[in-house]
Amino acid sequence: MKKILVANRGEIALRVMRSARKMGIQTVAVFSEPDRFSPHVRFADEAVCIGPAPSSQSYLNMNKIIEVAKELNVDGIHPGYGFLSENAQFAQAVTDNGLIFIGPRPHAIRVMGSKLAAKDAVKKYDIPMVPGIDEAVDDPSVAMDIAKKIGFPILIKASAGGGGKGMRIVENEEELEEQMKRAISEAQSAFGDGSVFIEKYVSSPRHIEIQVLADQHGNVVHLFERECSIQRRHQKVVEEAPSAILTPEIRSAMGQDAVNVAKACDYVGAGTVEFLMDADMNYYFLEMNTRLQVEHPVTEWVTGVDLVEEQIKIARNQPLSFSQEDLQIKGHAVELRVYAEDPLNNFLPSVGNLQVYRRPVGENIRLDDGYEEGMDIPIYYDPMIAKLITYGDTREAAIQRMIEAIQMYEIDGVATTLPFGTFVCQHEAFTSGQFDTHFVKNYFTPEALKIQSEEEAAIAAQIGLHLLMKDRKQLKSFKTQETAWLKNR
Repeated sequence: MKKILVANRGEIALRVMRSARKMGIQTVAVFSEPDRFSPHVRFADEAVCIGPAPSSQSYLNMNKIIEVAKELNVDGIHPGYGFLSENAQFAQAVTDNGLIFIGPRPHAIRVMGSKLAAKDAVKKYDIPMVPGIDEAVDDPSVAMDIAKKIGFPILIKASAGGGGKGMRIVENEEELEEQMKRAISEAQSAFGDGSVFIEKYVSSPRHIEIQVLADQHGNVVHLFERECSIQRRHQKVVEEAPSAILTPEIRSAMGQDAVNVAKACDYVGAGTVEFLMDADMNYYFLEMNTRLQVEHPVTEWVTGVDLVEEQIKIARNQPLSFSQEDLQIKGHAVELRVYAEDPLNNFLPSVGNLQVYRRPVGENIRLDDGYEEGMDIPIYYDPMIAKLITYGDTREAAIQRMIEAIQMYEIDGVATTLPFGTFVCQHEAFTSGQFDTHFVKNYFTPEALKIQSEEEAAIAAQIGLHLLMKDRKQLKSFKTQETAWLKNR
C-alpha cells in the first residue's frame, strides 16, 4: 500500500495522514468547498475538491470519492470516523472497485450496525446482556406486556440508532404508548429504520468501552478499557484510560468478552465494544462501533500502540506483531473534546470565526486539531474543534495536566467546552472516580460554571496584584542599591 485516500476532514484526516506519512505512505485529501484551505488539505500529498458544503454532496458522496481514488491510483481508503466510516455499502463499493477498505469487512459493519443483529450474533458466547427483548416491537400492547415483565423504568431504543436518537426512558405505564410513538418516529427519520426494542433501564450507569484489534489471520486482542461516562445529550465529552474503578478481574473479563464480540462477526481491524456498568459493577454489552473512535488517543498513550498504523498494517494483511500478553497499561490519559459549543446555553453549537487560536504545548500534552487562527467554524459539520489529551504517571497527574493545558489553550471568537473541561476536572465526583453518565444532570449548571469562572478570575487578579507588588519592591530595592553604589564611587 503506497498511497491512501482519507475520506474525511479536520482533525481525524490529519491524524490518519500523520501515521501514513510516518509509514512512508502518500496521502490524498478530499475536501468540500468550505474546507479548501483547511490544514488537512495542505498536509496531504494530493488534494481534490469533491463538492459543495453539504455532506450529502461531498463527504458522503461515495461515487465521487471512489472515482477520485481510482483516478489518482490510490491503493486504499481510510474512512476516519463519522461520515462513511460505518457504511457497509461504501465498504463494499470500495472493495468491488479493486481498492482496500481500511476497516472491517462489510458483513461485520452490517451485523454490528443493528443492535438487534449484534445481540443475536454474540448469543453463543454468553456475553452479559441488559434484561429485555432481542426483537423489534411496534405494538404498544406488546411493549406493555414486556415492560411489566422486566419492570419499569425501561428504555426504548432504535435498533439502528446511535448518539441518543430514537431513545426514550419510560418511567411508568402511562408514558409508554406516547414515548414509543416518538422513538419509532425519530428512528425512522434519523436512520430510515423505525425498528425499536425494549430493555431494562440501568440506573446510574457508567459507559465503559474496550478497544479491540483483529487481523486477517485470526488473531484478536483487546487494548483495555476507556471510561466515557462524562456525556451531554448521550454524547461523550471527557474520556479517560484506564477506568478509575475497574478491578483487574473485571478488566480481564470485559476484555475477553470484547474479543468474543469481535470473533462473533469475524471482525477485522480496529473496533470498540461498548458496555454499560451498573452501580453494583455488573456490566452489559451495549454495541460495537466498527471504526476508529474519537477517543482512541487515550488508549494509544497508555499502551504505546499507534492504532492507525495498526489499521493500515492489518489492511495490508500483516499479522499483529504482539499478543495479549505483550500489552499492558502504563500511566493514565485524559481526553477533552473541544467543541464549539456554549456550556452556558445548553451546549448549543457556537459557530463563528476563530479570532484567537493558540495551542497548548508542553510535556504530556497532545492536541489533535484541524483548525488554525482566522478560520471559520462551519455550520455544516460536527462542531468539534480539537481533542485535547494529557498524560501522567497517575490519574491525578493526568487530570492536573489537563487543567494546566486548558489554561494554556486560548480560543476567542466562539464559545467552547474548555471551561466545562475545567469544571469536570476540578469536581469532586470526577476526581474521586464516583460518577456516572448523569454527571451533567446531577452536578453541572451554567450558574456553577459562572461561579467557577468568577472565582478563577478573582484568583488570577490576586496573583497578578501579588506579582505587581513584588516587581515594584524589587525595582525599588534595585534603585536604592544603585544610588548607594553611585555615592560610594
